[in-house]
Amino acid sequence: MKPLTGKWALVTGSSRGIGQQIASGLAGRGCNVILHARKPGNCNTTLDLLGKFDVETRVVGAELGSPGQERKMIDSILQQVGYVDILYNNAAVMASWHDHIAEIPMQEWDDIYRINFFSLVRLCNAFYPLMRSRNWGRIVNLVTGMENTPQLTPYSASKASVEKYTRELAAELCDTNVLVNALDPGWLKTDLGGATADYAVETVLPGALVPALLENDGARGTIFRAQDYRTN
Repeated sequence: MKPLTGKWALVTGSSRGIGQQIASGLAGRGCNVILHARKPGNCNTTLDLLGKFDVETRVVGAELGSPGQERKMIDSILQQVGYVDILYNNAAVMASWHDHIAEIPMQEWDDIYRINFFSLVRLCNAFYPLMRSRNWGRIVNLVTGMENTPQLTPYSASKASVEKYTRELAAELCDTNVLVNALDPGWLKTDLGGATADYAVETVLPGALVPALLENDGARGTIFRAQDYRTN
């Protein structure tokens, strides 16, 4: 039996890019997958990719950063499945390029934190108590290795907040079988990363799955770097 057989994973932003790779990797290890995009139809390509695996799939749609839409998505998942064993907080938006930090509109700061950070917190708050009550869970929050790029500060700052939050949530759950860790996928050729990025999106595997495959005595509050596990 594959190690994740029968588990349910929610992967936000899984219509393409990193999220699509993670969803496919999880399904290949026997994990049932809940796909997410702004609109459910955007996940059709990922659904087709997962069709070759003997797993169950669900699709949910929500505009992350909208508490109302997030609540409807959470309620739909709880109605359809009842719980989530593995949560990959992958969805995020990139900042616009500004030559000087002082030129960045406060509305852009607000929009990026609303999607990249506060939405992630709400999803964790919705699902980790259920994981704790079921005595098993894995939460993987995506972060970034970006530094010395002041032109994109709202993005990197939001991800730094995710990193700190991940460590604190891991500390709260230190005496449980719910492991919370971060994943730095590397600079990948995606819509967010751009065509000049260092690595093809496929190189996020197998490293992206390492935090989900940890034993109960595994790492907590750690940043896993997917490119450390690159095989090609």
